[in-house]
Amino acid sequence: MRYRLLFLLIGFVYANQGISQDFPPSKDPRHFDIIEAVSADRIQADIEKLVSFGTRHTLSDTVSQTRGIGAARRWIKSEFDQISKDCQGCLEVSYHRGLVEAGESRRIPDPTWIVNVVAIKRGTVYPDRYIIMSGDIDSRVSDPLDGVSDSPGANDNASGMAGVIEAARVLSKYDFQSSIIFLGLSGEEQGLFGGKFFAKDAKEKGWDLIGIINNDMIGNIRGIDGVVDNTVFRVFSEPGAPKPSEQELIWNRFYGGEVDGPSRQLARYVDKMTDMYMTNLDAKMIYRLDRFGRGGHHRPFNDEGFPGVRIMEAHEQYDQQHQDIRVEDGIAYGDVIEHVDFDFAAKLTAVNAICLAGLAWSPKQIPLVMIGGAVKPSTVLRWDPVEDPNLMGYKVYWRETTSPQWEYSKFVGKETQVTLKNIVIDNYLFGVSTVGKNGNESVVVYPKTLIPRRG
Repeated sequence: MRYRLLFLLIGFVYANQGISQDFPPSKDPRHFDIIEAVSADRIQADIEKLVSFGTRHTLSDTVSQTRGIGAARRWIKSEFDQISKDCQGCLEVSYHRGLVEAGESRRIPDPTWIVNVVAIKRGTVYPDRYIIMSGDIDSRVSDPLDGVSDSPGANDNASGMAGVIEAARVLSKYDFQSSIIFLGLSGEEQGLFGGKFFAKDAKEKGWDLIGIINNDMIGNIRGIDGVVDNTVFRVFSEPGAPKPSEQELIWNRFYGGEVDGPSRQLARYVDKMTDMYMTNLDAKMIYRLDRFGRGGHHRPFNDEGFPGVRIMEAHEQYDQQHQDIRVEDGIAYGDVIEHVDFDFAAKLTAVNAICLAGLAWSPKQIPLVMIGGAVKPSTVLRWDPVEDPNLMGYKVYWRETTSPQWEYSKFVGKETQVTLKNIVIDNYLFGVSTVGKNGNESVVVYPKTLIPRRG
C-alpha cells in the first residue's frame, strides 16, 4: 500500500510538471516464466538419448533404428513432432537436405546427403520474418573420416541440440509476432555443410532473417586451464560483413562502425538480455568470429550476409573434443556424458529462449538510421517510421568509442528525429532500436548514412 501511494504521488508530480508517462515497461515478466520453465532434467534425458545412438558421425549408418546419424535425426524430428502435437500443431516440422558430391570435401569421400531437422513456430504478425536457434546433430572422434567408432558427442554437440529441443518445448506455449526456427544442423564436423545449405536457401528465398544464435558446446564448466566456473559463457561475433562493399569500407574508415555490424549488435543483445533477466550468469563478449582458427555453424549465415553469433561455454576441455574414447598417460579422453553439467546447459538454453522470445515479441527493427552533427555541439539522428502494431516508440543509444556495450540511452517515443544536445558526434558511437508496448526491443541499428542536406 505504501509503495502504491508513492507511485501515485510520483505520477501526480509528473502530471503537474507536464512530463509524459508514456514509457515502455522496463522488463517483460514472461521472460522470468520462460527461464523457470527450462528443465535441466529434460535436457539431461535428451543428451542421454542422443549419446545412446553410439555415433552421430555424418558418414555413419543412416538405416539403423538404433545407431548412427539417421536414427538420431529421425528421433529429433519425432521430438519436434511430439512438441507440435502437444501445442495443437503449432510447429511446422520438416527435413532440409543438401547433397555433397564426391570430391567436394576431403572429409566426405562419397556422395552424401546432409539432412537438417527444422521446426518453425510461425509468427502471428510477421510469419516470414525469422530468428533461428541452432545446434549440431553430428559428432566425431579423432579421425574425421571414422563413421564407425563410438562417438558419443555428449557436449559437442548433444548439449546444443538438446538445448534447441528444450527451447522448442518451452516457447511452443507462447505466440509471437515473428517466426522462430528451431534448427538441428548436420555435417558441421565435415565442413559446416548443413549451415551452408540452409543459409544459401534462405538467401535465395530472400528471407527476412533477424539472425541465428548457434549453440555449440553449452554443457562443460571445467576447462583445460583448470578453471571451474558455471557463471560465465562466451558469445562470439564478427565485427561486420565478411565481404564489405567499397562504400562500407569508406564509411567505417571515416565515420566509424567497424565493430558495429549486425552480428555484433546481436551479440550485444544477448549480453543485455542476460544482464536483465538471468541470475549469477554473465555473457562474455568475444570480439572474434569464433575460436582462434576454428569454426562454427553461424559462419555460413555470416557468409551469406545474415547476422549470427555463437553461444558456448567459457572454459573448454580439449581432451574431451574430437577424441577417441581412451585413457592415455593417466588422462581420460573422449566426449562422454559424465563431463556434461546439465544445470549449466539449462542456463544457456534459458538465455537462448529469452533472446528468441524477446526478438520475436519486439517490433521490426529500423531498416536505416541516418546521422549528422559534424562540427556541431549536438548529434542528430533520423530514421523512417516503422509501421508495427506493437510499436511503443524508439530508443536512442550511445556509448564511448572504446566501450564494448551500449552505455547510455533515451526513449524518444514515436519521434523519428532526435537531437542529443551537447553530445558531440566525434566522441561517441550511436544506434537506435524499436521498443514494443510489452517492453521488448529490437536489435540496435547503427547509422549507415549521413542525414542529407536540405535546400
